Amino acid sequence: MSWCDIGVNFTDPRLSFEAVFERALAADVSHIIITGTNLAKSHKAIQLAQQYPCHLSTTIGVHPHDASQFTQQTVYDLKALAKSPQVVAMGECGLDFNRNFSTPEQQLFAFEEQLKLASELGLPVFLHERDAFEAQVDLLTKYRTHLKGGVVHCFTGNREQMHRYLDLDLFIGITGWGCDLKRGLDLREALKTLPLNRILLETDAPYLRPKSLANNRKVDQGNNEPAYLPYIAEQVAELMEIDTETLKEACQTNAQKLFEFSKQRAAHE
Repeated sequence: MSWCDIGVNFTDPRLSFEAVFERALAADVSHIIITGTNLAKSHKAIQLAQQYPCHLSTTIGVHPHDASQFTQQTVYDLKALAKSPQVVAMGECGLDFNRNFSTPEQQLFAFEEQLKLASELGLPVFLHERDAFEAQVDLLTKYRTHLKGGVVHCFTGNREQMHRYLDLDLFIGITGWGCDLKRGLDLREALKTLPLNRILLETDAPYLRPKSLANNRKVDQGNNEPAYLPYIAEQVAELMEIDTETLKEACQTNAQKLFEFSKQRAAHE
Protein backbone atom coordinates (compact mmCIF):
# COMPACT_ATOMS: atom_id res chain seq x y z
CA MET A 1 0.00 0.00 0.00
CA SER A 2 1.34 3.41 -0.97
CA TRP A 3 0.55 7.05 -0.24
CA CYS A 4 -2.09 9.28 -1.80
CA ASP A 5 -1.55 13.05 -1.99
CA ILE A 6 -5.02 14.55 -2.29
CA GLY A 7 -3.90 18.08 -3.21
CA VAL A 8 -1.16 19.06 -5.67
CA ASN A 9 -1.20 22.19 -7.83
CA PHE A 10 0.37 20.58 -10.88
CA THR A 11 -0.91 23.41 -13.09
CA ASP A 12 1.41 25.82 -11.27
CA PRO A 13 4.41 26.60 -13.53
CA ARG A 14 6.76 26.25 -10.57
CA LEU A 15 6.32 22.48 -10.72
CA SER A 16 8.08 20.64 -13.53
CA PHE A 17 5.48 17.95 -14.05
CA GLU A 18 7.50 14.97 -15.28
CA ALA A 19 10.37 15.38 -12.82
CA VAL A 20 8.11 16.02 -9.82
CA PHE A 21 5.84 13.13 -10.77
CA GLU A 22 8.79 10.76 -11.06
CA ARG A 23 10.11 11.79 -7.65
CA ALA A 24 6.65 11.25 -6.17
CA LEU A 25 6.48 7.68 -7.48
CA ALA A 26 10.00 7.01 -6.20
CA ALA A 27 8.83 8.18 -2.75
CA ASP A 28 5.91 5.69 -2.84
CA VAL A 29 3.31 8.37 -3.50
CA SER A 30 1.41 6.47 -6.15
CA HIS A 31 -1.80 8.49 -6.43
CA ILE A 32 -2.13 12.25 -6.70
CA ILE A 33 -5.18 14.45 -7.05
CA ILE A 34 -4.48 17.59 -9.07
CA THR A 35 -6.27 20.67 -7.78
CA GLY A 36 -8.43 22.64 -10.21
CA THR A 37 -8.85 26.29 -9.20
CA ASN A 38 -10.54 27.86 -12.23
CA LEU A 39 -11.90 26.69 -15.57
CA ALA A 40 -8.63 26.94 -17.47
CA LYS A 41 -6.61 25.18 -14.77
CA SER A 42 -9.31 22.54 -14.30
CA HIS A 43 -9.14 21.77 -18.01
CA LYS A 44 -5.35 21.58 -17.89
CA ALA A 45 -5.51 19.36 -14.81
CA ILE A 46 -7.73 16.89 -16.68
CA GLN A 47 -5.27 16.82 -19.59
CA LEU A 48 -2.41 16.02 -17.19
CA ALA A 49 -4.42 13.35 -15.38
CA GLN A 50 -5.30 11.66 -18.65
CA GLN A 51 -1.61 10.92 -19.22
CA TYR A 52 -1.44 8.65 -16.16
CA PRO A 53 -5.01 7.60 -15.36
CA CYS A 54 -3.96 4.97 -12.81
CA HIS A 55 -1.94 7.50 -10.81
CA LEU A 56 -3.62 10.87 -11.31
CA SER A 57 -7.08 12.26 -10.66
CA THR A 58 -8.31 15.83 -10.53
CA THR A 59 -10.78 18.21 -9.02
CA ILE A 60 -12.61 20.88 -11.01
CA GLY A 61 -13.85 24.17 -9.65
CA VAL A 62 -13.46 27.87 -9.05
CA HIS A 63 -11.37 29.09 -6.13
CA PRO A 64 -12.85 31.97 -4.10
CA HIS A 65 -10.08 34.24 -5.41
CA ASP A 66 -11.58 33.77 -8.90
CA ALA A 67 -15.22 33.98 -7.82
CA SER A 68 -15.70 37.30 -9.63
CA GLN A 69 -15.43 35.35 -12.91
CA PHE A 70 -18.20 32.90 -11.96
CA THR A 71 -21.33 33.10 -14.13
CA GLN A 72 -24.12 30.78 -15.19
CA GLN A 73 -21.91 29.81 -18.13
CA THR A 74 -19.34 28.60 -15.60
CA VAL A 75 -21.89 26.10 -14.32
CA TYR A 76 -22.38 24.70 -17.83
CA ASP A 77 -18.61 24.54 -18.38
CA LEU A 78 -18.03 22.71 -15.09
CA LYS A 79 -20.75 20.21 -15.98
CA ALA A 80 -18.97 19.49 -19.25
CA LEU A 81 -15.62 19.03 -17.51
CA ALA A 82 -17.20 16.73 -14.93
CA LYS A 83 -17.87 14.14 -17.64
CA SER A 84 -14.19 13.20 -17.60
CA PRO A 85 -13.52 10.01 -15.58
CA GLN A 86 -10.47 11.72 -14.07
CA VAL A 87 -12.70 14.13 -12.13
CA VAL A 88 -13.28 13.00 -8.53
CA ALA A 89 -14.41 16.19 -6.72
CA MET A 90 -15.84 19.68 -7.10
CA GLY A 91 -13.43 22.40 -6.02
CA GLU A 92 -11.27 23.98 -4.93
CA CYS A 93 -14.26 25.99 -3.77
CA GLY A 94 -15.18 27.87 -0.65
CA LEU A 95 -14.65 31.25 0.97
CA ASP A 96 -11.60 33.43 1.59
CA PHE A 97 -12.38 36.65 3.43
CA ASN A 98 -8.69 37.27 4.19
CA ARG A 99 -7.57 38.65 0.84
CA ASN A 100 -10.95 39.25 -0.78
CA PHE A 101 -9.60 39.14 -4.34
CA SER A 102 -13.29 38.66 -5.10
CA THR A 103 -15.94 40.32 -2.96
CA PRO A 104 -17.62 38.28 -0.21
CA GLU A 105 -20.88 38.47 -2.17
CA GLN A 106 -19.22 37.07 -5.30
CA GLN A 107 -17.58 34.34 -3.25
CA LEU A 108 -20.82 33.32 -1.56
CA PHE A 109 -22.57 33.11 -4.94
CA ALA A 110 -19.81 31.02 -6.55
CA PHE A 111 -19.54 28.72 -3.54
CA GLU A 112 -23.27 28.07 -3.31
CA GLU A 113 -23.52 27.39 -7.04
CA GLN A 114 -20.72 24.84 -6.76
CA LEU A 115 -22.37 23.18 -3.76
CA LYS A 116 -25.55 22.87 -5.82
CA LEU A 117 -23.60 21.46 -8.75
CA ALA A 118 -21.71 18.98 -6.59
CA SER A 119 -25.02 17.81 -5.15
CA GLU A 120 -26.48 17.38 -8.63
CA LEU A 121 -23.46 15.52 -10.00
CA GLY A 122 -22.86 13.36 -6.94
CA LEU A 123 -19.33 14.69 -6.43
CA PRO A 124 -17.66 15.36 -3.07
CA VAL A 125 -16.42 18.91 -2.47
CA PHE A 126 -12.80 20.00 -2.07
CA LEU A 127 -13.06 22.96 0.30
CA HIS A 128 -11.02 26.11 0.86
CA GLU A 129 -11.63 28.44 3.80
CA ARG A 130 -9.73 31.36 5.27
CA ASP A 131 -11.11 33.85 7.78
CA ALA A 132 -14.65 32.85 6.77
CA PHE A 133 -15.36 29.91 9.04
CA GLU A 134 -18.88 30.75 10.22
CA ALA A 135 -20.14 31.73 6.76
CA GLN A 136 -18.59 28.57 5.30
CA VAL A 137 -20.16 26.30 7.91
CA ASP A 138 -23.55 27.96 7.44
CA LEU A 139 -23.59 27.19 3.70
CA LEU A 140 -22.23 23.69 4.18
CA THR A 141 -24.90 22.99 6.77
CA LYS A 142 -27.55 24.13 4.30
CA TYR A 143 -26.41 21.69 1.62
CA ARG A 144 -24.72 18.90 3.57
CA THR A 145 -27.61 16.43 3.35
CA HIS A 146 -27.51 16.73 -0.45
CA LEU A 147 -23.73 16.38 -0.78
CA LYS A 148 -21.91 13.11 -1.24
CA GLY A 149 -19.22 14.30 1.15
CA GLY A 150 -16.16 16.49 1.19
CA VAL A 151 -12.75 17.33 2.56
CA VAL A 152 -11.63 20.51 4.27
CA HIS A 153 -8.53 21.09 2.17
CA CYS A 154 -5.42 22.37 3.94
CA PHE A 155 -7.05 22.65 7.35
CA THR A 156 -5.10 25.02 9.64
CA GLY A 157 -7.72 25.74 12.29
CA ASN A 158 -8.15 24.77 15.91
CA ARG A 159 -9.74 21.82 17.66
CA GLU A 160 -13.18 23.41 17.97
CA GLN A 161 -13.34 24.29 14.28
CA MET A 162 -12.14 20.84 13.30
CA HIS A 163 -14.85 19.15 15.34
CA ARG A 164 -17.54 21.36 13.83
CA TYR A 165 -16.42 20.16 10.41
CA LEU A 166 -16.39 16.60 11.72
CA ASP A 167 -19.97 17.08 12.92
CA LEU A 168 -20.80 17.69 9.25
CA ASP A 169 -19.21 14.31 8.46
CA LEU A 170 -16.38 15.87 6.46
CA PHE A 171 -12.82 14.66 6.06
CA ILE A 172 -9.92 16.84 7.23
CA GLY A 173 -6.98 17.48 4.86
CA ILE A 174 -3.67 17.81 6.70
CA THR A 175 -0.57 19.43 5.17
CA GLY A 176 2.93 20.36 6.28
CA TRP A 177 1.36 23.15 8.35
CA GLY A 178 1.36 20.56 11.12
CA CYS A 179 5.16 20.49 10.95
CA ASP A 180 5.37 24.20 11.80
CA LEU A 181 6.24 24.60 15.48
CA LYS A 182 5.22 28.28 15.44
CA ARG A 183 2.21 28.78 13.17
CA GLY A 184 0.92 25.22 13.45
CA LEU A 185 0.36 24.98 17.20
CA ASP A 186 -3.46 24.97 17.01
CA LEU A 187 -3.40 22.33 14.30
CA ARG A 188 -0.91 20.17 16.18
CA GLU A 189 -3.21 20.18 19.20
CA ALA A 190 -6.27 19.45 17.06
CA LEU A 191 -4.55 16.44 15.45
CA LYS A 192 -4.47 14.69 18.80
CA THR A 193 -8.27 14.34 18.64
CA LEU A 194 -8.72 13.77 14.90
CA PRO A 195 -10.38 10.36 14.28
CA LEU A 196 -8.29 8.08 12.09
CA ASN A 197 -11.23 7.47 9.77
CA ARG A 198 -11.49 11.20 8.94
CA ILE A 199 -7.92 12.15 8.01
CA LEU A 200 -6.48 12.73 4.55
CA LEU A 201 -2.95 13.91 3.75
CA GLU A 202 -1.83 16.42 1.16
CA THR A 203 1.15 18.59 0.33
CA ASP A 204 -0.62 21.47 -1.47
CA ALA A 205 2.56 21.57 -3.57
CA PRO A 206 4.28 23.81 -4.54
CA TYR A 207 2.97 25.66 -1.46
CA LEU A 208 3.35 24.94 2.28
CA ARG A 209 6.73 23.25 2.14
CA PRO A 210 7.35 21.96 5.70
CA LYS A 211 9.61 24.45 7.46
CA SER A 212 11.39 21.63 9.29
CA LEU A 213 12.31 19.88 6.03
CA ALA A 214 15.99 19.96 5.09
CA ASN A 215 17.03 22.32 2.30
CA ASN A 216 17.01 20.58 -1.07
CA ARG A 217 16.88 23.63 -3.33
CA LYS A 218 19.09 22.10 -6.03
CA VAL A 219 16.37 19.53 -6.62
CA ASP A 220 13.11 21.26 -5.73
CA GLN A 221 13.98 24.99 -6.16
CA GLY A 222 12.53 25.58 -2.72
CA ASN A 223 9.09 24.22 -3.64
CA ASN A 224 6.98 21.67 -1.86
CA GLU A 225 6.48 18.37 -3.70
CA PRO A 226 4.29 15.28 -3.32
CA ALA A 227 7.51 13.33 -2.69
CA TYR A 228 7.57 15.02 0.73
CA LEU A 229 4.22 13.56 1.79
CA PRO A 230 5.86 10.67 3.72
CA TYR A 231 7.83 13.25 5.72
CA ILE A 232 4.60 15.05 6.64
CA ALA A 233 3.04 11.70 7.51
CA GLU A 234 5.84 10.92 9.97
CA GLN A 235 5.19 14.15 11.85
CA VAL A 236 1.43 13.61 11.84
CA ALA A 237 1.73 10.00 13.00
CA GLU A 238 3.90 11.11 15.91
CA LEU A 239 1.33 13.71 16.98
CA MET A 240 -1.49 11.16 16.70
CA GLU A 241 0.62 8.58 18.57
CA ILE A 242 0.31 5.92 15.89
CA ASP A 243 2.78 4.30 13.50
CA THR A 244 3.11 5.55 9.93
CA GLU A 245 1.87 2.29 8.39
CA THR A 246 -1.39 2.57 10.31
CA LEU A 247 -1.74 6.15 9.12
CA LYS A 248 -0.97 5.17 5.53
CA GLU A 249 -3.60 2.45 5.54
CA ALA A 250 -6.21 4.78 7.04
CA CYS A 251 -5.48 7.54 4.54
CA GLN A 252 -5.73 5.20 1.58
CA THR A 253 -9.00 3.76 2.87
CA ASN A 254 -10.39 7.26 3.46
CA ALA A 255 -9.29 8.53 0.04
CA GLN A 256 -10.88 5.57 -1.72
CA LYS A 257 -14.09 6.02 0.26
CA LEU A 258 -14.40 9.72 -0.59
CA PHE A 259 -13.05 9.86 -4.14
CA GLU A 260 -13.81 6.34 -5.43
CA PHE A 261 -10.68 5.90 -7.54
CA SER A 262 -11.76 2.39 -8.49
CA LYS A 263 -14.50 3.86 -10.72
CA GLN A 264 -11.90 5.97 -12.51
CA ARG A 265 -9.66 2.96 -13.09
CA ALA A 266 -12.59 0.87 -14.31
CA ALA A 267 -13.33 3.49 -16.96
CA HIS A 268 -9.87 2.86 -18.46
CA GLU A 269 -9.94 -0.93 -18.43
